[in-house]
Amino acid sequence: MVTENDPNWHIASWRSDVRRRLLAWFGKHARVLPWRSEPTPYRVWVSEIMLQQTQVATVLPYFERFIQRLPDVHSLAAIEEQELMRLWEGLGYYRRARSLHAAAKKIVSDHGGEFPAVFDQVLALPGIGRYTAGAILSISGDQRLPILEGNTQRVFSRLIGLRENPLTTTANRMLWQFAEAMLPREGSGTFNQASMELGALVCTPTAPDCEHCPLLVRCAAASLGLQSEIPGKLSRVKYEDRVEYAFVIANARGDKFLLQEIPHGRRWSGMWDFPRTSDQTLISLDEALGWISRSEGIDAVVQSRLFTVKHAVTRFRITLHVHSATLHSSPADRTRTRAPKGWKFVSRAELRDLPLSVTGRQIATKLDAIA
Repeated sequence: MVTENDPNWHIASWRSDVRRRLLAWFGKHARVLPWRSEPTPYRVWVSEIMLQQTQVATVLPYFERFIQRLPDVHSLAAIEEQELMRLWEGLGYYRRARSLHAAAKKIVSDHGGEFPAVFDQVLALPGIGRYTAGAILSISGDQRLPILEGNTQRVFSRLIGLRENPLTTTANRMLWQFAEAMLPREGSGTFNQASMELGALVCTPTAPDCEHCPLLVRCAAASLGLQSEIPGKLSRVKYEDRVEYAFVIANARGDKFLLQEIPHGRRWSGMWDFPRTSDQTLISLDEALGWISRSEGIDAVVQSRLFTVKHAVTRFRITLHVHSATLHSSPADRTRTRAPKGWKFVSRAELRDLPLSVTGRQIATKLDAIA
């Protein structure tokens, strides 16, 4: 059963006062962002996809580089996937880039290269859900469409004192109703951005800055002292520890390195990577070599450990041990190292242009440093 402690949001004057306070605050404190200064549908769309599960500070340089290289839908649709993935490299969640690419092609084929202005048509594009469609059309075209994402979900839950987990069906439905009811007759895009900005800068998940919140006098959670309990308990990611191994294998002359374009269905598919164990944890180096031999057709001999790096992927905390290695070869092949099937020896110059995972790029950078 959904519990809302403040039913005042059903009153028009309450909603009007919240809008006034929020928009006045936004007018003074809004961050200057490139997609805000020129909010075309294309730019807003690219920014919204990049901002999914990624912070603004991280997105900014990627957005600027992306727009400079791909200024419109036609250029995005025409780019080769490998170059697109190189532009996206480091942002993670690479499925977002592929969805952008697929959507751009659909826009060109079905909409003449013009980003659609009809909600259902936007919703039908790959990688776009209800929130993203509403954000694009409200921010770029001032269409009266509500949005509900992490920041607004938290702001709205606290405003009305919604104690239930906002991801439950009933609570989520109520928050969408609230979001729609709060929209002004004009300026919905500005209101939506103001709501997100308040959640990002003031009404944060922990230790919200209630003292400087423009909505403090209207906030049910603050009046009840429940800021730390609202939104209701969300499921937290349970991380699993995993140990993986990567191998730097050079050709006979030592000027090229063994890499593979990762096949579809595997982590980082479409990117390039050094031989590595993945999607499992292995106890020892010998076990890793056996796995590489069986699974990748690479019969290698380890020379030395280069370095170890720790990183996180989805729900895994990974310790990656990187070793230099050589391929087993017969006496006749000592002056010429042949790449196993499905693999390719790549020069240092080629490495700089290929899309790599974050740890793959770290390995490549290390190789440049010791050249």
